[in-house]
Amino acid sequence: MIKLLRLAFLGVLALVLIALALANRDLVTLRALPPEAGDFLGFSWTVQLPMFLVIFAGILLGLLIGFVWEWLREHKIRSHAVKVTRKAATLEREVDRLKAKSEGPKDEVLALLDASSR
Repeated sequence: MIKLLRLAFLGVLALVLIALALANRDLVTLRALPPEAGDFLGFSWTVQLPMFLVIFAGILLGLLIGFVWEWLREHKIRSHAVKVTRKAATLEREVDRLKAKSEGPKDEVLALLDASSR
C-alpha cells in the first residue's frame, strides 16, 4: 500500500514538473553581475537558458545548500555519538575482562569439587 502511494506521489510530481517545464520554455538571460557593474569591471558573463532549467537548478541548489547546512549542523551530534560508542565498547570489554577474571574457583580443590558437581 505504501509503495503504491509512493509511486502515485512520484507520478503526480513528475506530471507537475513536466507541466512546469512545458509552460516555462521561454529563454531568459542570466548575468553574473548587473550590466553597469559588468561594464565597469570589464567582466560581463551572461548565458541564456530556458526558464524551467533556471527553476530546477534553483531547487537543486537549495536542496544541496540545505543538505550541507544540516550535515555541518549535526557535526556535534555525530562526534558525540562516536565518543559514546567508543566509551560503551571500552566498558563492555572491561566488564568481560572482569567476568573472566572472577569466573571459576582459584583453588584446585574447589575446582575439583565444582567439576564433580556438574
